[in-house]
Amino acid sequence: MSDIWYSLPAPATLSPTQRDEFLSAAGSLGETVAPSSKASKCTAINAALGVLADLASQGWQLRVEAKGLLVCPPTAEADPAAEKQRVRSQELLKRDEQLAIPSVRRFIEKMERPREFRGAFVSIFSLMRDGSELADALESVGPGRAAIDPYVQIVSSTDRCAQTGLRLLDIWRYFRHTWSNQLSSTPGRTMQLLVRDRAAPFHTVIGIAAIGSAIVQIAERDKWIGWQSEDVLARLERAPDLRWARWLMRRLESGLDEIYLDDLIEDGLYWPSLWSEPTNDSIEKLRQEAAVRRRDHNRFARRSDFTTPSDPADTAIWTKRAKSDLFRSKRCLALGELLTAKKALAKYLTPKPTRAGLRSALQDREARRAISSIRRRAKAEAVGTEIADLTVCGALPPYNALIGGKLVAMLAVSPTVVRAYRNRYSAYASQIASSLAGRPIRRRSNLVFVGTTSLYGSSSSQYNRLRLPEDVLGSRTEIIFAPLGRSRSFGTSHLSAFTVRALAKLAEETRTGARVNSIFGEGVNPKLRKVREGLDILGWPSEELLQHRRPRLVYGVALVDNLLPYLLGVDDEPHYLFRRNAANDVERICSWWYERWLERRAQSDAVRDTLRQHRLDRPVCHGARVTLPAAPADSDESS
Repeated sequence: MSDIWYSLPAPATLSPTQRDEFLSAAGSLGETVAPSSKASKCTAINAALGVLADLASQGWQLRVEAKGLLVCPPTAEADPAAEKQRVRSQELLKRDEQLAIPSVRRFIEKMERPREFRGAFVSIFSLMRDGSELADALESVGPGRAAIDPYVQIVSSTDRCAQTGLRLLDIWRYFRHTWSNQLSSTPGRTMQLLVRDRAAPFHTVIGIAAIGSAIVQIAERDKWIGWQSEDVLARLERAPDLRWARWLMRRLESGLDEIYLDDLIEDGLYWPSLWSEPTNDSIEKLRQEAAVRRRDHNRFARRSDFTTPSDPADTAIWTKRAKSDLFRSKRCLALGELLTAKKALAKYLTPKPTRAGLRSALQDREARRAISSIRRRAKAEAVGTEIADLTVCGALPPYNALIGGKLVAMLAVSPTVVRAYRNRYSAYASQIASSLAGRPIRRRSNLVFVGTTSLYGSSSSQYNRLRLPEDVLGSRTEIIFAPLGRSRSFGTSHLSAFTVRALAKLAEETRTGARVNSIFGEGVNPKLRKVREGLDILGWPSEELLQHRRPRLVYGVALVDNLLPYLLGVDDEPHYLFRRNAANDVERICSWWYERWLERRAQSDAVRDTLRQHRLDRPVCHGARVTLPAAPADSDESS
């Protein structure tokens, strides 16, 4: 246990009677107390007790004193196995909370219920491979395609499994519920994958993966890519390349082109000649207008006005969105930043960018700020489109005993998946960019970098030393899951749904009203911002309490050899390490997996014994089956 204690005063908004109620309830909290059992008519008490109950369940120590409380966080276990078990037990609290929801339980039961399809009774169990059958196949025909024949299936919301008739998305969702952490959705792009086995009658599922929009800020990843401001500036100082000088001015022009200006011109906030000679007064007026419009958005915004357009090609929809208070505010800020950057760089890089001009600009403090501003905008575009996070990746039993997780990980960065990503999103209109431009804006959709994290912070057998040698895909260099460092243990994953709702409600009941409307485009992670605001209202240290003490190992996979120049837009085309149109990439990756991992595992008696533990005869005892927690006492299923 840590020796760092944090003071949590009784919320200042409480009356003396409420204060006594809070301290009394806090004193009785233990690891078995559910936050909802302490529900009060006072939102601040609900929020505070919810936080305390969640912290206690995560192993924090609580001490009640006359003026408030003291809390002490747990420390990581020295033994990696013990630390893994500690993190797993914490993750299961949120996972089991989700599985206790009646609608989720009904979904699980529906997937397990037999139904007739093409003359046979099938269910989700049909997509689990019997461990004894797999062990026998490995013994009789050997560790090759006759025993396990993988392929990648891209999931869509409408497609159904040809073998069972089940929706592919439902199949993916069911198996995702077997993970030790809860299933959650993230905004932006998401592409789910199933890795399936042709060697089994129903093409059983080997594993699942999901590629989603990357988290905006991951220090370890950003440092490795080299696109933090200090790294870009240092690179330019070492080699003030003419390409980069031209890039700076090109980015300014393209940035202006992607801002809807008609209403700003009508209102006298912008005029064409201003671009040639920006003034401090005009920039300040834009900032003032942005502040007014943001305040109006916070007061009057309706989420229904910001739904995904039914016809993304309809310019009128984006023009209307651009004129909303939220995006008028963002347009004024963006235009002000562009004018500020243009004013700082013009004397060095106009009328024609040169190396000497770039070298001189790097000696000017304002010009350096302008370069950092341009870099920041370029990075923001690439984070949501051309780099992605491998948010889910792993093999299901019994394949996990055969190191199937490494196979799933390698297939998730294959040319097949790169092509599927491009095909899905090449015609996709970026919501934020289109709302700023007042017309459909389509970003490049070349997947050039995939980042991921281990589930546990102590080790990762799945990604450790994982690589694809040059001869597997005919790549110029080997493709590596490179370890980048350890992430900050920060977020809301240790707080229950009850607590998050209570903190959000507390934030919304403040005098200033709801400043976070959970509208896409307002900013990063609205849930986190609401929780932080609620903790601040309680007077509790949000920075410390939002550290869930579960750091993870960060990995990155570069798929091109011009990563930084391409991501920032200096290079127009990605230089892939492999041929994107390779037709047999899945087969070649599988052959490498057979050779490197499967052959040795398949010969192990202990491994075959592990496989045989996963049985499909009734009652089904299989590791790929969702284990439901006991139904809550007040749920419909308990009656």
